[in-house]
Amino acid sequence: MAKETINVLEVVGTNDEGEEIIEQKTRSLKCSALLPRLYRFKFGRDMISDMLALDKAYRKAAKGVPEDATEDEIKAAQLSVLDLTIFENTAWLMMKHAGEDVGESPDEWLDKVCGLFTIYEVMPKVLAMWNASQVTTAKPAKK
Repeated sequence: MAKETINVLEVVGTNDEGEEIIEQKTRSLKCSALLPRLYRFKFGRDMISDMLALDKAYRKAAKGVPEDATEDEIKAAQLSVLDLTIFENTAWLMMKHAGEDVGESPDEWLDKVCGLFTIYEVMPKVLAMWNASQVTTAKPAKK
C-alpha cells in the first residue's frame, strides 16, 4: 500500500462580503489492491487499462515537442480530454481512499479547486504510486 500527499488551493467558504476564502490544502493519496475495484464500481471502467494508457500518454507529453513540429505532432503529444478525465478520477479516488473529504464525485471536488493545479506536478506522483503498486513479489513457476 502506497501513500503520498499533494498540495492544492481549494475554496473553503465565503466571508461576510461573499468573497471566496481560499486555503492551501495538503491532501493524502492512497493506493492499494482495492483501488481498481473501487474504480470499476465508481466509473465502470478498467483501471489497469486506463492507467496504462495514461502512463503512455503522459510520457509522450512530458517529452515535449520540437519547435519545428507539425500540427499533428503537437496534437499527438498533448493529453486528451479522456487522459485528463482518467487522471482526475484516479487522483480523486486515491484521495477518497485515503479518507479525505473530497465530496462524492470528482466534479464536486474539482468545483472546490481554485484555478488549475499543476497536473505535471501531481500526475507523476499518481503514476508513481500506481506503478509501485503493480510490482509483484511472486516468482513465476517454471514449466
